[in-house]
Amino acid sequence: MRILHISTRLILGGSQENTVLSCEEQTRRGHEVHLAFGPIYGPEGSLLERVEKFVAADGRRIATHVVPHLVREVSPSKDARARRELRELIERLKPDIVHTHSSKAGILGRFAAWESKPCPTVLHTIHGPPFMPIEGNALKRLKTRAVNHAYTIAERKAALCCHGIISVADAMTREFLRRGIGKPEQYMTVRSGIEQEAYLSPAKRESRDEMRASIGVGSNDFIVGTVARLAEHKGHDDLLDALGVRLKEDPRWKLLWVGDGWWRERLLSRARAIGLSVMELDRVDAANDRHASVIVTGLVPPARVPGLIRAMDVLAHPSSREGLPRTVPQALLCGVCPVAYDVDGTGEACVEMVTGRLVPAANIAKLREAIEWCESHPAERQSLANAGRERCIREFSVSAMVDGLERAYDKARTAAANRAK
Repeated sequence: MRILHISTRLILGGSQENTVLSCEEQTRRGHEVHLAFGPIYGPEGSLLERVEKFVAADGRRIATHVVPHLVREVSPSKDARARRELRELIERLKPDIVHTHSSKAGILGRFAAWESKPCPTVLHTIHGPPFMPIEGNALKRLKTRAVNHAYTIAERKAALCCHGIISVADAMTREFLRRGIGKPEQYMTVRSGIEQEAYLSPAKRESRDEMRASIGVGSNDFIVGTVARLAEHKGHDDLLDALGVRLKEDPRWKLLWVGDGWWRERLLSRARAIGLSVMELDRVDAANDRHASVIVTGLVPPARVPGLIRAMDVLAHPSSREGLPRTVPQALLCGVCPVAYDVDGTGEACVEMVTGRLVPAANIAKLREAIEWCESHPAERQSLANAGRERCIREFSVSAMVDGLERAYDKARTAAANRAK
């Protein structure tokens, strides 16, 4: 088959990793795979180099296409031009499958595919909800409701322009159907695949103690880590609220933030303002404290992430909106217990007192309590991680994901043929 994947930005992120892994495995299986995306910019990093270097055993590569006006922010003029650019690309390539990812690319890509002649089989993956949490002051809440309503209307229309909708979590299907988006028969859940070997088996110099030594923390320190963009909705502020006092009182406690993002300076300024010392590992000229309470790695190569997770005692993920966060099963594969907010599909991997600690969203007291429980119950914490590891080995492999995609494609092609009759 000729398959065209469309994603908004090819930055380092969960949905993008899912998409790239799908492209690679489909190319290995003999398909002709194309990947289209908008311009890449910002501090989050890029997956483009990985895509361009990939070569399957038979010499096949992933063909890449930049869509100049496909941008994340809402822009009527750019969005109209991106839709036209996507339609022209689809009509030129004539793919059998158009598979869209992320909200903006998902909406514009589905509209463009549906307008194309001939119309391919069209599918969309919901990696996470486009709908923002209703929070903040009255004006912000009003604006958020308006944006959520606009996205709901757009998603309803886009659902009419595709043959199948893939969810990374059952919770996504329930939420979209609750909002009147699509029909139940369109949906199918396919878990995100993870390259498991690096998480299951430490490479040389990536053991827990060696990774800790490389970032300047001791073997007896208690490390609460995150792997997420330093950005809105990822919960770094909540961690400062929950653990700020403990971090100041106990020098053994550390926050390890893996990643970079637009909120970095604001978050680090806030940490310093509440009396926490900071070490920025990627900035040698920074005023670093060797015994810092908050350690920031900055942008790191994806290959280094498994080792950094193994350096943690707890993987914290207090994000307020997710599909099914990849960092949770990644932590479990490393044998590290997650503590996460119960939002969207997170609870399908982090099951309370079964594979981790799941706490109500935005509940700072419960977040603090769960992390402190992990520190005081190391044996029980490890038992939760071990149970989760076995579950994730089964459910989050790349092969299982692409097997699921192929079933979804077959189902969608049948739906397309029936609609054409």
